[in-house]
Amino acid sequence: MSTLKKIGILGGTFDPPHIGHLKLAIHFATILHLDELLLIPSGEPWQKGSDITSAEIRFQLTEAAGIDLARALLQLKISTKISIDRLEIERTGPSYSINTAKSLRECYGSEANLIWLTGVDSLINLPTWNSWQDLFKYMNFAVASRPNYDLAAEMSPEIRQALQEYQTQDLIALETTTYGLIYIDESLSVDLSSTDLRNRLKTSDRNLIEADQIPSHTLQIITNLGLYQ
Repeated sequence: MSTLKKIGILGGTFDPPHIGHLKLAIHFATILHLDELLLIPSGEPWQKGSDITSAEIRFQLTEAAGIDLARALLQLKISTKISIDRLEIERTGPSYSINTAKSLRECYGSEANLIWLTGVDSLINLPTWNSWQDLFKYMNFAVASRPNYDLAAEMSPEIRQALQEYQTQDLIALETTTYGLIYIDESLSVDLSSTDLRNRLKTSDRNLIEADQIPSHTLQIITNLGLYQ
Protein backbone atom coordinates (compact mmCIF):
# COMPACT_ATOMS: atom_id res chain seq x y z
CA MET A 1 0.00 0.00 0.00
CA SER A 2 1.21 3.50 -0.83
CA THR A 3 2.84 5.59 1.90
CA LEU A 4 2.03 8.81 0.03
CA LYS A 5 -0.40 11.12 1.75
CA LYS A 6 -3.58 10.92 -0.34
CA ILE A 7 -5.71 14.06 -0.49
CA GLY A 8 -9.13 13.92 -2.14
CA ILE A 9 -10.46 17.24 -3.46
CA LEU A 10 -14.16 17.75 -4.08
CA GLY A 11 -14.78 21.21 -5.45
CA GLY A 12 -18.00 22.74 -6.66
CA THR A 13 -20.52 25.50 -6.36
CA PHE A 14 -22.42 23.47 -3.73
CA ASP A 15 -25.61 25.43 -4.32
CA PRO A 16 -26.74 23.39 -2.45
CA PRO A 17 -24.57 20.38 -1.58
CA HIS A 18 -26.53 17.15 -2.00
CA ILE A 19 -26.35 13.45 -1.23
CA GLY A 20 -24.73 12.79 -4.60
CA HIS A 21 -21.71 14.81 -3.48
CA LEU A 22 -21.52 12.80 -0.27
CA LYS A 23 -21.88 9.44 -2.01
CA LEU A 24 -19.09 10.33 -4.41
CA ALA A 25 -16.88 11.44 -1.51
CA ILE A 26 -17.58 8.31 0.53
CA HIS A 27 -17.00 6.03 -2.45
CA PHE A 28 -13.58 7.42 -3.30
CA ALA A 29 -12.55 7.80 0.34
CA THR A 30 -13.24 4.07 0.65
CA ILE A 31 -11.57 2.69 -2.46
CA LEU A 32 -8.60 5.10 -2.44
CA HIS A 33 -8.00 5.00 1.32
CA LEU A 34 -7.86 8.79 1.41
CA ASP A 35 -6.05 10.38 4.34
CA GLU A 36 -7.93 13.64 3.93
CA LEU A 37 -10.85 14.90 1.89
CA LEU A 38 -11.28 18.61 1.17
CA LEU A 39 -14.64 20.09 0.26
CA ILE A 40 -13.93 23.38 -1.53
CA PRO A 41 -16.90 25.65 -2.31
CA SER A 42 -16.15 27.97 -5.22
CA GLY A 43 -15.91 31.67 -4.50
CA GLU A 44 -16.88 33.17 -7.86
CA PRO A 45 -18.03 30.27 -10.09
CA TRP A 46 -17.39 31.99 -13.41
CA GLN A 47 -19.26 29.39 -15.50
CA LYS A 48 -22.46 29.47 -13.43
CA GLY A 49 -23.87 32.92 -14.23
CA SER A 50 -24.95 35.52 -11.69
CA ASP A 51 -27.89 33.79 -9.99
CA ILE A 52 -25.76 32.09 -7.35
CA THR A 53 -26.26 31.97 -3.60
CA SER A 54 -23.64 34.00 -1.73
CA ALA A 55 -20.32 32.32 -1.09
CA GLU A 56 -20.65 32.59 2.70
CA ILE A 57 -24.05 30.88 2.69
CA ARG A 58 -22.76 28.12 0.39
CA PHE A 59 -19.79 27.65 2.70
CA GLN A 60 -22.20 27.32 5.64
CA LEU A 61 -24.25 24.74 3.73
CA THR A 62 -21.09 22.82 2.84
CA GLU A 63 -19.90 22.84 6.45
CA ALA A 64 -23.25 21.36 7.44
CA ALA A 65 -22.94 18.67 4.75
CA GLY A 66 -19.46 17.93 6.09
CA ILE A 67 -21.01 16.98 9.44
CA ASP A 68 -23.17 14.33 7.77
CA LEU A 69 -20.22 13.16 5.67
CA ALA A 70 -17.96 12.79 8.71
CA ARG A 71 -20.65 10.84 10.56
CA ALA A 72 -21.18 8.51 7.61
CA LEU A 73 -17.45 7.79 7.38
CA LEU A 74 -17.29 7.20 11.12
CA GLN A 75 -20.11 4.67 10.89
CA LEU A 76 -18.26 2.92 8.06
CA LYS A 77 -15.04 2.97 10.15
CA ILE A 78 -13.24 4.98 7.48
CA SER A 79 -10.57 7.22 8.98
CA THR A 80 -10.51 9.90 6.25
CA LYS A 81 -10.28 13.39 7.75
CA ILE A 82 -12.90 15.84 6.42
CA SER A 83 -12.06 19.51 5.95
CA ILE A 84 -14.09 22.39 4.48
CA ASP A 85 -11.64 24.76 2.80
CA ARG A 86 -12.15 28.50 2.25
CA LEU A 87 -9.36 28.63 -0.34
CA GLU A 88 -11.52 29.71 -3.30
CA ILE A 89 -13.85 31.91 -1.26
CA GLU A 90 -10.97 33.97 0.11
CA ARG A 91 -9.25 34.30 -3.28
CA THR A 92 -10.35 37.38 -5.22
CA GLY A 93 -11.55 37.01 -8.79
CA PRO A 94 -13.01 34.02 -10.65
CA SER A 95 -12.53 30.59 -9.09
CA TYR A 96 -10.24 28.79 -11.51
CA SER A 97 -9.38 25.21 -10.61
CA ILE A 98 -5.85 25.63 -11.90
CA ASN A 99 -5.18 28.25 -9.22
CA THR A 100 -6.62 25.92 -6.60
CA ALA A 101 -4.44 23.07 -7.85
CA LYS A 102 -1.31 25.22 -7.63
CA SER A 103 -2.19 26.43 -4.12
CA LEU A 104 -2.87 22.92 -2.87
CA ARG A 105 0.37 21.62 -4.35
CA GLU A 106 2.26 24.40 -2.57
CA CYS A 107 0.44 23.57 0.66
CA TYR A 108 0.90 19.78 0.62
CA GLY A 109 4.22 19.56 -1.18
CA SER A 110 5.50 17.53 -4.09
CA GLU A 111 5.17 14.17 -2.33
CA ALA A 112 1.40 14.33 -1.72
CA ASN A 113 -1.05 12.57 -4.01
CA LEU A 114 -3.72 15.13 -4.94
CA ILE A 115 -6.84 13.51 -6.42
CA TRP A 116 -9.63 15.65 -7.86
CA LEU A 117 -12.95 13.85 -7.35
CA THR A 118 -15.62 14.58 -9.92
CA GLY A 119 -18.38 13.22 -12.13
CA VAL A 120 -18.12 12.26 -15.77
CA ASP A 121 -20.19 15.33 -16.73
CA SER A 122 -17.37 17.54 -15.45
CA LEU A 123 -14.79 15.46 -17.31
CA ILE A 124 -16.73 16.00 -20.54
CA ASN A 125 -16.70 19.76 -19.93
CA LEU A 126 -13.07 19.91 -18.80
CA PRO A 127 -11.81 21.64 -21.98
CA THR A 128 -13.92 24.69 -21.05
CA TRP A 129 -11.95 25.13 -17.79
CA ASN A 130 -9.19 27.71 -17.59
CA SER A 131 -5.76 26.17 -18.41
CA TRP A 132 -7.33 22.73 -18.08
CA GLN A 133 -4.43 20.81 -19.59
CA ASP A 134 -2.10 22.15 -16.90
CA LEU A 135 -4.21 20.51 -14.19
CA PHE A 136 -2.54 17.16 -14.93
CA LYS A 137 0.79 18.66 -13.82
CA TYR A 138 -0.59 19.04 -10.31
CA MET A 139 -3.17 16.32 -9.64
CA ASN A 140 -4.88 13.11 -10.60
CA PHE A 141 -8.56 12.77 -11.49
CA ALA A 142 -10.95 10.16 -10.09
CA VAL A 143 -14.14 10.28 -12.16
CA ALA A 144 -17.50 8.70 -11.29
CA SER A 145 -20.01 7.73 -13.94
CA ARG A 146 -23.43 9.40 -14.02
CA PRO A 147 -26.73 8.30 -15.54
CA ASN A 148 -27.57 9.82 -18.91
CA TYR A 149 -23.93 10.64 -19.70
CA ASP A 150 -22.36 8.52 -22.41
CA LEU A 151 -18.70 9.44 -22.26
CA ALA A 152 -17.78 7.65 -25.49
CA ALA A 153 -20.52 9.47 -27.40
CA GLU A 154 -20.11 12.91 -25.81
CA MET A 155 -16.38 13.34 -25.35
CA SER A 156 -14.58 15.93 -27.43
CA PRO A 157 -11.38 15.21 -29.37
CA GLU A 158 -9.51 17.02 -26.58
CA ILE A 159 -10.83 14.66 -23.90
CA ARG A 160 -10.25 11.64 -26.13
CA GLN A 161 -6.61 12.70 -26.46
CA ALA A 162 -6.34 13.33 -22.69
CA LEU A 163 -7.68 9.86 -21.94
CA GLN A 164 -5.22 8.29 -24.36
CA GLU A 165 -2.41 10.08 -22.54
CA TYR A 166 -3.49 9.94 -18.89
CA GLN A 167 -6.13 7.25 -18.32
CA THR A 168 -5.35 4.31 -16.08
CA GLN A 169 -7.51 1.36 -15.09
CA ASP A 170 -5.14 0.47 -12.28
CA LEU A 171 -6.43 1.68 -8.92
CA ILE A 172 -3.07 1.00 -7.30
CA ALA A 173 -1.39 3.27 -9.85
CA LEU A 174 -3.81 6.04 -8.91
CA GLU A 175 -2.96 5.56 -5.22
CA THR A 176 0.79 5.58 -5.76
CA THR A 177 1.22 8.37 -8.34
CA THR A 178 1.21 12.02 -7.27
CA TYR A 179 -0.34 13.53 -10.42
CA GLY A 180 -1.10 13.05 -14.09
CA LEU A 181 -3.62 10.18 -14.16
CA ILE A 182 -7.34 9.85 -14.92
CA TYR A 183 -9.24 6.96 -13.37
CA ILE A 184 -12.88 6.39 -14.42
CA ASP A 185 -15.03 4.43 -11.97
CA GLU A 186 -18.24 2.96 -13.35
CA SER A 187 -19.40 1.29 -10.14
CA LEU A 188 -21.00 4.47 -8.74
CA SER A 189 -23.84 6.20 -10.55
CA VAL A 190 -25.66 9.07 -8.83
CA ASP A 191 -28.53 10.93 -10.50
CA LEU A 192 -28.81 14.15 -8.48
CA SER A 193 -28.02 17.73 -9.43
CA SER A 194 -28.00 20.99 -7.49
CA THR A 195 -29.86 22.72 -10.33
CA ASP A 196 -32.75 20.24 -10.20
CA LEU A 197 -32.91 20.45 -6.40
CA ARG A 198 -32.98 24.27 -6.46
CA ASN A 199 -35.83 24.16 -8.95
CA ARG A 200 -37.77 21.70 -6.77
CA LEU A 201 -37.19 23.86 -3.70
CA LYS A 202 -38.98 26.69 -5.51
CA THR A 203 -42.14 24.60 -6.04
CA SER A 204 -44.75 22.83 -3.95
CA ASP A 205 -42.42 19.79 -4.01
CA ARG A 206 -40.20 21.64 -1.52
CA ASN A 207 -41.63 19.77 1.46
CA LEU A 208 -41.08 16.42 -0.26
CA ILE A 209 -37.30 16.84 -0.39
CA GLU A 210 -35.80 14.73 2.36
CA ALA A 211 -32.41 13.83 3.77
CA ASP A 212 -31.91 11.13 1.13
CA GLN A 213 -31.43 13.97 -1.38
CA ILE A 214 -29.94 16.82 0.68
CA PRO A 215 -27.85 16.13 3.81
CA SER A 216 -29.97 16.60 6.93
CA HIS A 217 -27.89 19.38 8.49
CA THR A 218 -27.78 21.25 5.17
CA LEU A 219 -31.53 20.84 4.70
CA GLN A 220 -32.13 22.23 8.19
CA ILE A 221 -30.21 25.42 7.34
CA ILE A 222 -32.05 25.77 4.03
CA THR A 223 -35.34 25.49 5.90
CA ASN A 224 -34.33 27.84 8.73
CA LEU A 225 -33.05 30.55 6.36
CA GLY A 226 -35.84 30.09 3.81
CA LEU A 227 -33.36 29.60 0.98
CA TYR A 228 -34.26 28.81 -2.64
CA GLN A 229 -37.82 30.09 -2.51
